Amino acid sequence: MPALVLLGAQWGDEGKGKATDLLGGSVDYVVRYQGGNNAGHTVVVGDQKYALHLLPSGILSPTCVPVIGNGVVVDPSVLLSELSGLNERGVDTSKLLISGNAHIITPYNVTVDKVTERFLGKRKIGTTGRGIGPTYADKINRVGIRVQDLYDESILTQKVEAALDVKNQMLTKLYNRRAIAVEQVVEELLGYAEKLAPYVADTVLVLNQALEDDKVVLFEGGQGTLLDIDHGTYPFVTSSNPTAGGACTGSGVGPTKISRVIGILKAYTTRVGAGPFPTELFDADGEALRRIGGERGVTTGRDRRCGWFDAVIARYATRVNGLTDFFLTKLDVLTGWEQIPVCVAYEIDGKRVEELPYSQTDFHHAKPVYETLPGWSEDITKAKSFADLPKNAQNYVKALEEMSGAPISAIGVGPGRDETIEINSFL
Repeated sequence: MPALVLLGAQWGDEGKGKATDLLGGSVDYVVRYQGGNNAGHTVVVGDQKYALHLLPSGILSPTCVPVIGNGVVVDPSVLLSELSGLNERGVDTSKLLISGNAHIITPYNVTVDKVTERFLGKRKIGTTGRGIGPTYADKINRVGIRVQDLYDESILTQKVEAALDVKNQMLTKLYNRRAIAVEQVVEELLGYAEKLAPYVADTVLVLNQALEDDKVVLFEGGQGTLLDIDHGTYPFVTSSNPTAGGACTGSGVGPTKISRVIGILKAYTTRVGAGPFPTELFDADGEALRRIGGERGVTTGRDRRCGWFDAVIARYATRVNGLTDFFLTKLDVLTGWEQIPVCVAYEIDGKRVEELPYSQTDFHHAKPVYETLPGWSEDITKAKSFADLPKNAQNYVKALEEMSGAPISAIGVGPGRDETIEINSFL
């Protein structure tokens, strides 16, 4: 049975939660493999709306085992709060598994994130201030705290001491902040140990055994391709690898076991935070996309920047992820436009460029080259098949598919779980 990767093909917020939830009833495990509570998914089930930040979307499927892999950074207070909120709404969270090798977001990671971003001023990256970047930095610098460390007080204390040796110097001497007490941090972290214990597991072993037993495993990326630390619009990126390769390192499942890579594309483009965005709109169309699409960050609460569909970044996402399929979301948001521009290339220094520029400088100066497609006015939210869509909506989907380089196998025509047209099965 297959292992599938499902990830964002733009700058995040493409509707991955809806896509994961749609597949949740058909898969046995759903795995978050990177990021932390800086990613958010909105899932609508019937008349119920769920905002998930750290938990895999599969948590809402009663037959599915949700897994937080080793590549994720975990804020224990956020995780426990999210679990409690779901339990209060009648969602069974008892199947959740958390890798003992996942790194913990400590209170000092959050402090460092906030003071550093403020210090940067106009040069700030636009982080969520939740300690994600500093936690990944600690991981790479080998002073990170892992989930398994919560169960050995001696090791935990030594690691916190080592991390704060440097951080307290920085906080007091550079940022004029008070030093953070080792004992206070250790006490807070130990307070989470008992509550998290039922969920902690060797998830690498669990997932590989599941695949050997012909179970279906779905890997769910947070953020999006253009926010990847290596392949995104650096430095305006996240601190991990949302691209397909990250699914392997963030879960411990080898690449030969992955059979399909599904990219989630919004029918237009959005991004949150700073950084280049060639098709961004500052006019009434941009405001209309924001309003109709409900474009406000699930985790940050910030308004998303909105623009027309960018086929250049879609082609790039196809290439760097090895995408086999696309899931196109929010097609219904475009209903009502007489003409819909689509970015098919960039103009850089007077030259037409059809692929994502290698140079950061060039991308910052890229101007979109548009082709305009006829729009539609008919309500498409009740469409159950591709043939039910208006002819112009069909042509729009076909054009995006041709420009993006991979088949569109499903289309979201509304926010609900059942408001999806499935063209080709993902399984």
